[in-house]
Amino acid sequence: MTHKVHARIDGPLVMIGFGSIGRGTLPLIERHFDYDRESFTVIEPSDEYATLLSDRGIRHVQIGLTKENYRSVLSSLFRDGRGMVVNLSVDVGSVDMMILCQELGVLYIDTVIEPWPGFYFGSSIPNADRTNYPLREEVRDLGKRYPGGPTSITCCGANPGMVSWLLKEALLRLANDTGHPVEVPKTRDGWARLMQSLGVKGVHVAERDTQVSARPKPVGTFVNTWSVDGLLSEGYQPAELGWGSHEKKLPPNGHGFDFGSRCAIWIDRPGADTRVRSWCPGVGPQFGYVVTHNEAISISDYYTVGEGARPEFRPTCHYAYHPCNDAILSLHEINGAGQLPINKHILTQEEIVSGGDDLGVFLYGHAKGGMWYGSRLSIDEARRLAPYQNATGMQVTSAVMAAMVWAVENPRAGFVEADEMDHVRCLEVQRPYLGRIEAHYTDWTPVAHRINSFAEDVDHDDPWQFTNFLAV
Repeated sequence: MTHKVHARIDGPLVMIGFGSIGRGTLPLIERHFDYDRESFTVIEPSDEYATLLSDRGIRHVQIGLTKENYRSVLSSLFRDGRGMVVNLSVDVGSVDMMILCQELGVLYIDTVIEPWPGFYFGSSIPNADRTNYPLREEVRDLGKRYPGGPTSITCCGANPGMVSWLLKEALLRLANDTGHPVEVPKTRDGWARLMQSLGVKGVHVAERDTQVSARPKPVGTFVNTWSVDGLLSEGYQPAELGWGSHEKKLPPNGHGFDFGSRCAIWIDRPGADTRVRSWCPGVGPQFGYVVTHNEAISISDYYTVGEGARPEFRPTCHYAYHPCNDAILSLHEINGAGQLPINKHILTQEEIVSGGDDLGVFLYGHAKGGMWYGSRLSIDEARRLAPYQNATGMQVTSAVMAAMVWAVENPRAGFVEADEMDHVRCLEVQRPYLGRIEAHYTDWTPVAHRINSFAEDVDHDDPWQFTNFLAV
């Protein structure tokens, strides 16, 4: 198969981390970029995949980056203000990486604002400060110091990342399907007013992972379809969501912020133990976890009309994640045990026997009720499309690849989030790896389909209140 080369990377290409997402991104880089292979370096402390790298002529620096060594290690790889860093690691401080890349004059991409070790577990940091909101505010403030500097794309994988591009397509589709077709907005305010005019009250980043292995999950092993460390770290931050202007009251143990855009709230309990009612195609109504993600904050912020804590319009937004069944069982085990797992395993495309990943945006409260729009990618399709990744991984790696293309084509954009990028161009690059992009409408609401009546905090006057979604 012939693959289109989208861009050329001039200068060194450095990938930090070579876990499941790094390995899955590698063949997409090889297919879609022109680059100097002798200038391609992977920084990864493990030697598990050293042969894979050496067989491709890729330099492997077997070291873990720390606060003490990151400057010397990275500075030695860049000399003349050219090149790109693709940070796909855990426990490597993203903010420090971004600052260094600005100083070196090189492009930067990551999938999450990652702190240095000591932030996620066993920390004395107050829970409010362990949320993504202050991390994002720090990066947004940092961007003001480097306007028009080398492009630094933060938080751009499948979600956060791809879902922001799909949301713009979904809004245009919803406008057309409700009889109000519009020209593509050119500004952030234009997009926000489009969402407001359509009556959208909120957005779930609604995902259902149905991939299964023929081998039962071993007791005591945390099994997932992507980084176990990534799921645990974000899952044990407090639950967090963008907070809409239509909401009447905070959820139990809910708290706002008194600085920045004030577009989000946090709940004083872990996201991996906070359930909400949501909806995905195929399965229909489901429970999802309110795992904190940057897109929950950035989407609410981007689509705000007005300013401050009480703007004219702002949507509620949060992740509603139903991971694969083995990950659900794994979460039950560690929540019950009260300790992190010793054994971890990521399901490969070879051992998964069926299923796929449906990942999209569920827009609710508008004239047609609910609309899910997103990628439906099966494991069989993932196998055919590229090696080293399952359906979940491919939605991430293809978004990383699309962001790399956009960065090369827009090298002086400064600090940007996925919401601020050209969604048409990014999805043009990514779409061949997303399976089916589908729109589904439903009349489901979170107050429907209750098996029995119990004492719950239900607002029947407005079914789209967050308290109706929250499952206690």
